[in-house]
Amino acid sequence: MHLSRTLPLIAVLMLTVSLSHAQSATPAESSPTAPRAGTFKQVQGEAWVGTGPQRRTPQPGEGLREAERVSTGGNGAATIVLRDGTALTVGPNSTVDLSRFEFDGTTQKGNFLLDLLQGSVRVVTGLLARANPELFKVQTPTSVVGVRGTDFIVETQAAQ
Repeated sequence: MHLSRTLPLIAVLMLTVSLSHAQSATPAESSPTAPRAGTFKQVQGEAWVGTGPQRRTPQPGEGLREAERVSTGGNGAATIVLRDGTALTVGPNSTVDLSRFEFDGTTQKGNFLLDLLQGSVRVVTGLLARANPELFKVQTPTSVVGVRGTDFIVETQAAQ
């Protein structure tokens, strides 16, 4: 190839790499531009993402981001599959915060912290818990559970 043809290509590649690096270096926060931690696979009855005026009803296929809250009503439930394959099923009358979710698909390293504020959640672990079980935790108002299994349910009452 001629140098005159490869220079513009190299410039575009360098710009693309620098932009993608800048985006991935931005800390995750609950915003539409934050990286998707997972995807809603099933939503039944009353279910919401967020709090206050920012609260919305999720639809199957919609993303969930780190630091977002999922709440369900008395007839509600939601199943979310995270990027590492972990499946979360939030039961009726439940509130959970995906407080921390970091996952590198190449190295399979990362961090997971789910805060169960009330109700129940079933967790079927994915790659992250298998590769780094010490970094996969579920927290309730009264305890922190380190995960050593692959399929479990945690229940708690609302904090008084």
